Amino acid sequence: MKSPDKRIPKFKNEDEERAFWATHSPLDYFDSQKGKSASFPRLKPSLKSISIRLPEDMLAELKILANKKDVPYQSLAKIYLARQIALERGSFNGF
Repeated sequence: MKSPDKRIPKFKNEDEERAFWATHSPLDYFDSQKGKSASFPRLKPSLKSISIRLPEDMLAELKILANKKDVPYQSLAKIYLARQIALERGSFNGF
């Protein structure tokens, strides 16, 4: 890819910037050679709600254990799932 020699102009306001980008391609101003790798250590993973059917006695036991640990039972279930997944993958780190 050729290195762009254009510079993005300074805009007085958002309307001016919007009008500029409506008639110009960002690819003309992007240099992939200057890209940098980024790390986001505090980024929280996106969550997806699911429904899961559990036997009533299993749910009752989970709630009792969670109550003893003073955590919500859904959080305890996530911890148990994560632990088992890590064990299955061979990457358990003892959380």
